[in-house]
Amino acid sequence: MSAAKIKKGDQVIVLSGKDKGRTGEVVQAMPREGKLIVDGINVHARHVKPSQADPQGGIQRSPAPLHASKVALVTSDGKPTRVRFEVRDGKKVRVAVKTGEVING
Repeated sequence: MSAAKIKKGDQVIVLSGKDKGRTGEVVQAMPREGKLIVDGINVHARHVKPSQADPQGGIQRSPAPLHASKVALVTSDGKPTRVRFEVRDGKKVRVAVKTGEVING
């Protein structure tokens, strides 16, 4: 994604894949790779053998990165929207394309 259209803390909706239609908050943004980690979305299970550090072992679940093109920002009415940059009051701000409202951040 060019510039930071989606940032940490934004509410996003998944557009494709096994979690399509689900919403969540961006926990981590990786702009160099163009990926995001969204809380509770794209959760992968890893089977871990018992070790000294983790004597119990078992299945560890953790969210895996999603490509930024698979998510869209959610507007206040819960629908997906694209993001545009505009200069308002001499400041560059993110604006929701569908509603025209300024996105905090």
